[in-house]
Amino acid sequence: MDNNQIDNNDRKQTPERHSPNIFNFLIIGLILTFALNIMVSNRMANQKVQIEYSQFIQLVESDTVKQVQIETDQIALTLKPEADRAEVQRILGTEENTAEPAPQNRFQQMAEQARQNQVYYTGRIEDPGLTERLLAHDVAFYRPIVQNNPIMSFITSWIFPIVIFYVIYYFLMRSLSKRMGGAGGMGGLMNVGKSKAKFYDMEKNTGVTFNDVAGQDEAKESLTEMVDFLHSPEKYQEIGAVQPKGALLVGPPGTGKTLLAKAVAGEAKVPFFSISGSEFVEMYVGVGASRVRDLFEQAKKQAPCIIFIDEIDAIGKSRDNQLGSNDEREQTLNQLLSEMDGFDSSKGILILAATNRPEVLDKALLRPGRFDRRVIVEKPDLPGREAILAVHAKKVTLGADVNLRDIALATSGAAGADLANMVNEAAVRAVRLGRKEVLQEDLMEAVEVVIAGKEKKDRIMNAKEKRMVAFHEVGHALASALQKNSQPVQKITIVPRTMGSLGYTMNMPEEERYLLTKGELLARITTLLAGRAAEEVEFGEMSTGASNDIERATKLARTMVTQYGMSDKFGMMGLESTQNQYLDGRNVFTGSESTGAAVDGEVSKIIDGCHDEALKLLRENKDKLVEIAEFLVEKETITGEQFMEILNRNKNAAIA
Repeated sequence: MDNNQIDNNDRKQTPERHSPNIFNFLIIGLILTFALNIMVSNRMANQKVQIEYSQFIQLVESDTVKQVQIETDQIALTLKPEADRAEVQRILGTEENTAEPAPQNRFQQMAEQARQNQVYYTGRIEDPGLTERLLAHDVAFYRPIVQNNPIMSFITSWIFPIVIFYVIYYFLMRSLSKRMGGAGGMGGLMNVGKSKAKFYDMEKNTGVTFNDVAGQDEAKESLTEMVDFLHSPEKYQEIGAVQPKGALLVGPPGTGKTLLAKAVAGEAKVPFFSISGSEFVEMYVGVGASRVRDLFEQAKKQAPCIIFIDEIDAIGKSRDNQLGSNDEREQTLNQLLSEMDGFDSSKGILILAATNRPEVLDKALLRPGRFDRRVIVEKPDLPGREAILAVHAKKVTLGADVNLRDIALATSGAAGADLANMVNEAAVRAVRLGRKEVLQEDLMEAVEVVIAGKEKKDRIMNAKEKRMVAFHEVGHALASALQKNSQPVQKITIVPRTMGSLGYTMNMPEEERYLLTKGELLARITTLLAGRAAEEVEFGEMSTGASNDIERATKLARTMVTQYGMSDKFGMMGLESTQNQYLDGRNVFTGSESTGAAVDGEVSKIIDGCHDEALKLLRENKDKLVEIAEFLVEKETITGEQFMEILNRNKNAAIA
């Protein structure tokens, strides 16, 4: 059955769903019309005032009556606008303040006009001299010709109001259905419980394949078996193997979890249902569970197929926390668990889900038999970054000098989405500079744009600030070059960037590292603190420019003490645990208050020692510090080769 057949089935069910809606509307419409007729009748009755017949005769004889309408059982009269109000009140026997001032504003004028147009009526009495009396006082009188048409009266009083209410009801329901994801018209509200999953027919459109996914070889290997099971399940069934029901893709944002899910469907060439976890949950309790049922019903009709639920933590959070409980989300989760237990895996339905918060998921969702596999989609390593860059570089024209390995080395810690953005930024820069191909400098500048922002050309520093920033950055570079455990310098600049930095020093690692020794960590802290140390050596004072360096150095030193076991006082005692490791990686302290104070002392000891080491290095090489800093002030940006040339200039001369 194709997707069109599913739509046809939905349309066949629509009339059955409309009937209770129309019945409810008819009841509501009749009630509203009845209330409207009562309101109109009361309003018309309130506009007339009944008087005595004798008062009617006195009003006529006092020349205050303008017009008289003689009906079968009553006489209605309208007063003249210029009639004496005091005389009218005397005849009618009502009190009124005759000294009331003339109306000043619009509302008072409207009230006065309504009073003048007041209609009075009295019962009709056989009075042979009434006609002569009316003619004598110049009063217009008539008897209306009434043509009673009960059909027209019924239409105007009942049918027409119901039609008006129906039109209003129709447009309100249509607007509400669009907001809630239903179809147009009155059936939209009834379709609120239908699945909102996007359907991709991979038999007609191959979509994404594993060739479009780079840098995730381990994840692709884990998913390849599932693809093969969908292709040829019989060879697994011969040996007794059962298809895994689901796989949970776990990893940081931007690593390609959604892309991998589409690649699995593209490789298997089966229908692919894609939906976000947040699309199940609405303000009405029970809607999410209904959408889960509808999604699995559609999937069973399209089997073999793949269901992909992105950001499953939106509905799959643990139910242990009573303070954060939510009836709608829990019902949706319970329905999902029930559906995953209820379908037969031999039918070829594979469930993929993605999240970057696996620690918050309910334990019942993670047990074998529901999500049998957890596929870790980590940030790519050096070969992975190079492969990802190669995939995205195929879409742009590259120059002959492009070396993707150097770009991969400079982008340690970048995810696949970051690398794609860098390649695109490089292509945009090449076009902006009037070139038809992307050069290596475009890619390196794109790396800097993504990391530090674009150059801020409108921020002009004075001479003192410029020298202070130059010495600060050269302090970082010099400490890095003088320590054996540090990374080589790639670039030094004092051009401000849009992300707040007034300058920066870029280091280029020679190789990918997965383990760091205590000496290498101390060298990194020393390099971070060397910027502040250079300010002290040259100017004898401190500036605010080292705030980010101090923050990073403190965090690194604290991690050495609490997680890496590199403290003489605490040894290999773990004092912090990491939460949300795929998002912010926030550390939570697990020790007591007294232990926390001792940890602060150890961190301060490490930072002070590294700061003293940075001061020592820069004081011993102050001539080089001044020479390179003055050159940087003049050029504003220097490369790593220029930096090393100035640093080694006297050494080479002495050797010669």
